[in-house]
Amino acid sequence: MSKRYPFEVVSGKPFVEQVGEWVADVFYDILPEAGFEVRDEQIFMAYQVERAYADKKTIFAEAGVGTGKTLVYLLYAICYARYTGKPAVVACADESLIEQLAKPEGDLAKLAKHLDLTVDARLGKSQDRYLCLQKLDDARLGYADTELYKDIYESLPPFVGKAEALQSFHAYGDRKEYPDLDDVQWGRIGWDSFRDCFVCDKRHRCGMTLSREHYRKAADIVICSHDFYMEHVWTYESRKREGQLPLLPEHSSVVFDEGHLLESAAQKALTYRLKHAAFEELVTRVLKNDIRESLAVQIDLAIERSELLFEALAARSVKVAGSDRMEIKTDAALLRSVAELDAVLERIEENLVFESELFNLDGYQLRIVEEHLEMMRTALGLFAGPKPPICWTVDGLTGLTLVIMPRTVREVLGERVFAKPMPIVFSSATLSSDGTFDYLAHSLGVPNYLSFSVPSPYDYPERMQVAVPRARPASIIKDVQSLTAWKAEAALAAIRRSAGGALMLFPSREALAAFKAVYERTGDKPDRRFLFEGDREITVLISEFQRDLSSVLCAVTLWEGLDVPGPSLSAVVMWALPYPPNDPVFDAKRREADDSYLEVDLPYMLLRFRQGIGRLIRTREDSGEIVVLEASLEGDDALASRLRAALPERVALSFE
Repeated sequence: MSKRYPFEVVSGKPFVEQVGEWVADVFYDILPEAGFEVRDEQIFMAYQVERAYADKKTIFAEAGVGTGKTLVYLLYAICYARYTGKPAVVACADESLIEQLAKPEGDLAKLAKHLDLTVDARLGKSQDRYLCLQKLDDARLGYADTELYKDIYESLPPFVGKAEALQSFHAYGDRKEYPDLDDVQWGRIGWDSFRDCFVCDKRHRCGMTLSREHYRKAADIVICSHDFYMEHVWTYESRKREGQLPLLPEHSSVVFDEGHLLESAAQKALTYRLKHAAFEELVTRVLKNDIRESLAVQIDLAIERSELLFEALAARSVKVAGSDRMEIKTDAALLRSVAELDAVLERIEENLVFESELFNLDGYQLRIVEEHLEMMRTALGLFAGPKPPICWTVDGLTGLTLVIMPRTVREVLGERVFAKPMPIVFSSATLSSDGTFDYLAHSLGVPNYLSFSVPSPYDYPERMQVAVPRARPASIIKDVQSLTAWKAEAALAAIRRSAGGALMLFPSREALAAFKAVYERTGDKPDRRFLFEGDREITVLISEFQRDLSSVLCAVTLWEGLDVPGPSLSAVVMWALPYPPNDPVFDAKRREADDSYLEVDLPYMLLRFRQGIGRLIRTREDSGEIVVLEASLEGDDALASRLRAALPERVALSFE
């Protein structure tokens, strides 16, 4: 056996074909001898994935729960990485999935143990998963919880405050290391996109920077999130222009685990983001230099114009139910504010050209300011252009953010990802909608693709019940408040019935907050521990949920990817059917569709619905109940029929 490959390579024979022969040995001989149950569906998937690697094509690999799809794509990705000399990228939907793949008892560890295979796999976590040293300095001096942040500061590795060279990589600053912080507390010290890392004097001691230097050297696999991969795609060209390395190294293939979620990650990453506080902080640095008075006057004017623009945006931003994206009501006055700021920025750019010739400004900092101004002017030009892009605002701890998506997701991905001759694997139990992959392929800009679908080997009719509680009498639901009360009562009743732990899935954070408020007022609470997403770091909540066999986990982001076998999860309660929100991104998709409900809303909902029910049965021994709190279903035969078709074969949808 070769040291490089887990099999003897024969020259002159196609390499991927040889990988396929070895994979067949693994599934037919090696793993069964080690006590693994190898399934026909898993072997079928292996032959299909081989086609994608042989032809360097995109494949939609829809394999049901329990088919062992992760082992299949890892075997091909590792061998192909060694053949090309470039690592594979495995992009997971979120951080909890990354942890599941990389944990000591995960699939990578199984490969190492049973195949005598040493795999160099490293984690490339998203920037917002890391502590920002600059923000930590601000927090320990400026917030009410100063003692909390002082304790975090004092717990940092000693080298953070020293000047000597590092002797070895030392990981620190991961969100996971601070499990007791809620989302608001973490937001005060976690990295955000408006931090100018290039001019930070702490960047070479930063946990994010050190981690990036580490994972770039991975020989076999870099594991990251969808968000991070999309950020890599969007910033690839600009980082190269700035003399920076791309976020991810050159890679040989990509696996998108839970690939149906890639579009939402792309929507988040493929944007321009403008924020008054970030702009003011950046240009104020220029004022600290020895510059001409005319430039200083223009900078002061730009700060004033920026502040006025964001005040105008705030006044015209309308909250969208179920989304943190606010719709902007554009009018002539707002467009005038945009034009006035853009005119001042243009004059500043002209002045900076003259300043650079006087060598009054540091060249590196000058380039950062120029890049930011160029980005702002590009974004403002798009906003006020004849064909406005998709725009929205998001409110946060440090003010309003204007977000501008210049091109649709499918345009960018079709050009920058799927046009490359590279194996790309979309892996999930749910990629198709109504028996076709066209919805996902069109949304992502995949021009041509391979595909297959294999069912789960589990006996769902014997193990799963799906119920829709009836509102008795239906007249009790008169408004949102009474609907919330009915849902809370039905949910708590289902939780009392469950033999073990329960997962409550919500379509939005507002819906979760509404239930939490009712639950806290309820006198007759179930004798269960309730865990709410947002109160603590999500992977810690999941671990506690697994350990406490009677607990209830309430979450917005766990419709997919959560793998909790056994009695820790014996009931899944869906607060509502997971339709997309009426925010600017989905409204743009609806405008392009001939029938927005059939082409956008329904396929999206059915995909997430199928993912939600997939949380319940994770092993052959699991069993339990799915409860769907959708009172309107009883009178909507067409929708009920769609849901029945989305359920595993022979599983009934009953009204109780």
